[in-house]
Amino acid sequence: MKTLDRYIGRVILQYTLITTGILLCLYTFINFLDQIETIGQGNFGLAEAMLYVVLLAPSTLYELFPMSTLLGSIIGLSILARNSELTAMRTSGSSMLEITGSVLKVGALFVIFCLAIGEFVAPPSRNYAEHERVHAVNIDIEQPGDQELWMRDRNTYTAIREILPDLTLLDVKSLVFDSAGSLQGMVEARQGRYNDNSWILQESRITTLDENGDLDVTQVPQSTWKTTVTPEILSAFLVQPDQLSFGHLRRYITHLKANQQNYARFELALWNKIMLPLAIAAMVALAVPFVFTNLRSGNLGRNLVIGIMVGIAFYVVNRGFSYAVLAGGIPPALGASIPVLVLLLLMVLMMRRI
Repeated sequence: MKTLDRYIGRVILQYTLITTGILLCLYTFINFLDQIETIGQGNFGLAEAMLYVVLLAPSTLYELFPMSTLLGSIIGLSILARNSELTAMRTSGSSMLEITGSVLKVGALFVIFCLAIGEFVAPPSRNYAEHERVHAVNIDIEQPGDQELWMRDRNTYTAIREILPDLTLLDVKSLVFDSAGSLQGMVEARQGRYNDNSWILQESRITTLDENGDLDVTQVPQSTWKTTVTPEILSAFLVQPDQLSFGHLRRYITHLKANQQNYARFELALWNKIMLPLAIAAMVALAVPFVFTNLRSGNLGRNLVIGIMVGIAFYVVNRGFSYAVLAGGIPPALGASIPVLVLLLLMVLMMRRI
């Protein structure tokens, strides 16, 4: 059995790598085309656009991997069927269950690889890509790593510790300078909200510095932050679910609950990560009945077309349920589970036919 496992695994791995490489190059090129309109804004040039799409590659790979494993498995098994090798395996005493087991063993390697990409590579890479892109486009805004956001608007420098999903600003500190570069005052606020075309800062502490260097500190319930910075600009700095690992997602959901924020998108991303191993296993196992229903002819073209259709259908249905979760109030756990459970059911039904 070890020989059978190694042989089937090597073939499936070879064609999955080829399929993954082709899909990754295609989607990376599409991502690059999406950035063409942005080239020329601020300091965002061709080199920055190319760096951006390269840094997005791990996230793209993570999203495409279930489909690429299905296509790679179908192609690999179809090649074996066309060369009558699957027939020889069955004739030599290997059962359908044993062949499926060999396929699932390489599927387990795919699961481990994808989990590693999704946890340790894709989130920091995408986070760095988004930060660099926003900083290049908005040259007066800076956010070093996970630190507070700094921005300049004429003679005012403002720091924001965090921007919540509803664009509420937490811990705002604004420093005001005169034309000579001398500090004139500072405004500190617990939070800020955008209302009637202006930012309203709550629980503000206003400090002014007079000509003699004396400080005057005033506490007011609210004040207005006069700036040209709009919510649309700050929305680029929002934390996105695909920028977080599993552990960070759990902690951030707890943080959003404590601040009475809508956390459905993040909970959905958490459940998608939980269901990913089942999705990959189902995709790989689904290749077996696809190929064995047409074992004699080993019709590679037919099997590949069906595999592409199933992969696209899963992607569309999965996205559709995601929108339903966000718009229709469907529990995120259910929205993430249904597409995978339907895929598993399809796999079981097709396995019973062979």
